[in-house]
Amino acid sequence: MTAAPAVRALECASSAAHPVSLSHVMSQAPLLARFDEVYLVPADVFVDFAAQLTDPRRGRESFRALDIGGLRCFGYHSVYYDTAGLRTYHDHRQGRRKRFKIRERCYQDSGERQFEVKLKGKRGETLKYRVPLTPSAPALGDVPRRFLVETLRSAYGIEPPETLVPSLLTDYRRVTLVADGQRVTCDAGLACRTYAGGPGGPARPVVRGAGDLVLVETKSTGRSTQAHRMLHRYGIRPAEFTKYAALAALRPTLSGNRWRRALRQVFPATATQPGRDADRPDGAT
Repeated sequence: MTAAPAVRALECASSAAHPVSLSHVMSQAPLLARFDEVYLVPADVFVDFAAQLTDPRRGRESFRALDIGGLRCFGYHSVYYDTAGLRTYHDHRQGRRKRFKIRERCYQDSGERQFEVKLKGKRGETLKYRVPLTPSAPALGDVPRRFLVETLRSAYGIEPPETLVPSLLTDYRRVTLVADGQRVTCDAGLACRTYAGGPGGPARPVVRGAGDLVLVETKSTGRSTQAHRMLHRYGIRPAEFTKYAALAALRPTLSGNRWRRALRQVFPATATQPGRDADRPDGAT
């Protein structure tokens, strides 16, 4: 099967760049507290953008491609967890100050698993906390549950939802470009599934993102970087988008006005007018 244009663009960009090791990335740009911006970049524009960003003639400003064991384009699988009423989804849709996302991430090429909690800081920055999972450990077992309780108590002074169930599954390919203190993640081949009858039900068929679109996310300690400026020169501005917003594309009755424009670009085959806010979170208004 022929790879989609966006996946081919990732492979082209990563193979042309100079490599950087994971140990170097973690020592120079771990960025567990950072400002994020998402851009929806056509595959042909991305090829040119990545070539400029990774051009070795830029010297110390040149980005390099994360390389692990000779691989530079990696498969990611994530499972998001939420309440039956999708509390965390609606908190993000409404821009609540104390909002969080809970997920399990599997790095498919290595089999490594992480339980992650993503929060928003007081300045609007993203804070990511994570704990490793063994291959057979349940994602919501005793250790990750304690970790979730401690994280939310410490950061927000709140208790986590008592019951959490799987709400969304995502798969995609990723290339990571790195410079000191900056990281640009580039995703393509996005495929999402939700659950019939709400979270925890049987998984529905896969819905795929646009094959000619690369989801570029800049991650840095500041709000203006060379990657931002380059993308702006192409006329591309930040998009209001998170992969968890895919729920609104997959469930037509679910409100997703905040992400409507981006959802139409990312999931053109399922573009519908989001319905009224019929699925409210527990106790939300």
